[in-house]
Amino acid sequence: MKYTLIFLISFLLSLLVINSCEHQSATVNFIKSHEPKRQDTPFSDVVIVDNLLFLSGQIGRDHSKGALVEGGIKAQTRQTIENIKAVLAHNQSDLSHVVKCTVILSDIQDFDAFNEIYKQYFPNKPARTTFAASGLAAGALIEIEVVAVKP
Repeated sequence: MKYTLIFLISFLLSLLVINSCEHQSATVNFIKSHEPKRQDTPFSDVVIVDNLLFLSGQIGRDHSKGALVEGGIKAQTRQTIENIKAVLAHNQSDLSHVVKCTVILSDIQDFDAFNEIYKQYFPNKPARTTFAASGLAAGALIEIEVVAVKP
């Protein structure tokens, strides 16, 4: 229930941002993954609303191997962010344009180790929410979703 509420609040805030853009009709594009093996997922990799990019959550999966990277939370954090970088690059953006991150850890005890890697990628310090959940897709240790701006 607590996590559903957090996601709902995040979603509602996103809608407020979209609706505050002078009440113009927004252009919405649903973008499939650039990864050939992920073309049939039941969600979009990115939803673009005008110049905002709403990325689906990424985990520490090495898409070339189809498996989570080994090495614990630091390795999975690094791979997760590299996956985010790839999605952003494919959509003409980059990490410097990320304005909001939502981070889900499978164990809150990993917070410091995750943060050590995260700070290397996000020196601009986008807004962030971090919490732990009892289970993530594919047994991942971390999942991160972001909202970014298209330059």
